Amino acid sequence: MDHYLHFDDLNRRRAANGKLYLEVLRVPAMSAGVYVLPKDGEDPQKAHREDEMYYVVGGRARMQIGSEHAEVRAGSVIFVEAEAEHRFYDIQEELQVLVFFSPAEQE
Repeated sequence: MDHYLHFDDLNRRRAANGKLYLEVLRVPAMSAGVYVLPKDGEDPQKAHREDEMYYVVGGRARMQIGSEHAEVRAGSVIFVEAEAEHRFYDIQEELQVLVFFSPAEQE
């Protein structure tokens, strides 16, 4: 298990796989990954069975959680409770996000 990671390295691995999301950590209590959405892109995710926290590393967009809407940008920390409908939209700059699930995301 890697204890020290760098976002740029993780993002390069994610891009090389051609995916929007790359899981980078999995232990029973939590999982984590890198999620990147392109400018003007669509967020395909659906509600999860786990609580979730996002940390926006870069970019700008809006986010909807249930009926709440807010602008998010670098430095934003967002909590989404399990089963809550949520999505990023109006992505104005490539959105780079660290995502944490607790407990670990079930596939």
